[in-house]
Amino acid sequence: MEEKPKHFIDTIIQDDLKSGKHDTVITRFPPEPNGYLHIGHAKSICLNFGLAETYNGKCNLRFDDTNPVKEEAEYVKSIIEDVKWLGFEWNELLYASDYFQAMYGFAQDLIQKDKAYVCELTPDEIRATRGSLKELGQNSPHRNRSVEESVDLFQRMKNGEFPNGSMTLRAKIDMLHPNLNMRDPIIYRILHASHHRTGTDWCVYPMYDWAHGLEDSIEKITHSLCTLEFEDHRPLYDWFLLALGVYKPQQIEFARLNVGYTLTSKRKLMELVEEGHVTGWDDPRMPTISGMRRRGFSPEAIRTFSDKVGLAKRDTVTDMALLEFCVRDDLNKSAARVMGVLNPLKVVITNYPEDQVEELEAINNPEDPEMGKRKISFSRVLYVEQNDFMEDPPRKFFRLGPGREVRLRYAYFITCNDVIKDADGNVVELHCTYDPETKGGSAPDGRRVKGTIHWVSTEHAIDATVRLVDRLFTVEDPLAQENDFHNYINPDSMVELKNCKVEPEVKSFKPETRFQFERLGYFTIDRWDSNSENLVINRTVTLRDSWAKKNRK
Repeated sequence: MEEKPKHFIDTIIQDDLKSGKHDTVITRFPPEPNGYLHIGHAKSICLNFGLAETYNGKCNLRFDDTNPVKEEAEYVKSIIEDVKWLGFEWNELLYASDYFQAMYGFAQDLIQKDKAYVCELTPDEIRATRGSLKELGQNSPHRNRSVEESVDLFQRMKNGEFPNGSMTLRAKIDMLHPNLNMRDPIIYRILHASHHRTGTDWCVYPMYDWAHGLEDSIEKITHSLCTLEFEDHRPLYDWFLLALGVYKPQQIEFARLNVGYTLTSKRKLMELVEEGHVTGWDDPRMPTISGMRRRGFSPEAIRTFSDKVGLAKRDTVTDMALLEFCVRDDLNKSAARVMGVLNPLKVVITNYPEDQVEELEAINNPEDPEMGKRKISFSRVLYVEQNDFMEDPPRKFFRLGPGREVRLRYAYFITCNDVIKDADGNVVELHCTYDPETKGGSAPDGRRVKGTIHWVSTEHAIDATVRLVDRLFTVEDPLAQENDFHNYINPDSMVELKNCKVEPEVKSFKPETRFQFERLGYFTIDRWDSNSENLVINRTVTLRDSWAKKNRK
């Protein structure tokens, strides 16, 4: 039985294979190496590689490295790592620069056909004569220069005889065309700059619009998948390919992925990095793939999210809560449970023997029995969370308070008897008693307690720095506000807590290990900053959607 299409591109591909238009599927993921990939790119990666997997086809990873001024080898390396981390393998690793000679040859062909000319207008003059949606364009005074002269000038441009900005090669299409992209667009510009792969071999570089369709054509891409902003450029790509008489792939546009409370613009993300609002492209608050990885998102969760959002033909903003749900759902099944106390309050169990230590049994993951159990140490002096105690608790507060009994996870019932304060009146210590008959969390006499709290033994706990990572912006769509998006950066997007107390088990976790601190959320060991001397932990996501609760208030 044929699988039902998941979305409109799936339908197109199935129809193409059925009709015999194509006998295989060849896609590509074509990033520009001018920044780190973000969650929007992750969707495109999952789409292109996923379709190739589904139809036993091929997907190339191709870098559109046509602008030496903005591109860096660092970005190439990060993109390769991101694609691998997401779990995909490419058919070929390619670069636009692989085709520089071929694209230059195609440009010469276009000149010979009198469909391109060398123009000496300045960039400002080209903009001024291009016109607008309401104003027609004006022909360049060089539009009708002879083929021979353009051939000669283009060769001399390549040879480095002219300075930057002095000449361009433009397609000869129609300066009166209603689509501005068709008004004699620039094909090549002069850039005396070193390229990350070709060095100084070239000083003329193809424009993205010229390279895009030719790369797809050379690689015999069957389905060229692009976001909606390229829809108005499709007539231009088609014109180039038809003018050259070469293979023309089918371009299909879909809506880009925008996610609430963050940005999916490389340019604006670069601003955040360069202005110091974040520590780098892989800051765990960033929506970059490397940032989400460092925060503790799993590749499986990102792939599930990309599948769930589906494909649309209209731009919308996807709720961040859906991404966080996918992360929770995956980590709930795969992450080990441990206990950690982020804001410690000392508890002394006055009727517990001073030198006694017990080994209690704890479940590593209730969702996966195969993950087994571990031993945790229990002693007379413990740490609990400060907010698990209230001196004058309201009726529905079921945790510790004077005279109140609670369950310690995996351990005993304890009752708070005395509250110790410092000179400023701050609670610094609780004195409690335990019921030795309640080991394991239940009472033989059948009495019940409503509250269960987590804890660690002071003698055995280890110190950690914990970063409470949260949403980067305080509003869902920071670019749709009246003020500049910088005004909506969340000041609490990362709160660093020192001297947190965690189970010694955590010290054995390798960087990027994902786990749950019981009752607190999912966390990960920071892949760069954590070491044997300084344990650094990032919060991945809370156990529940705390933002939904805030918005209801």
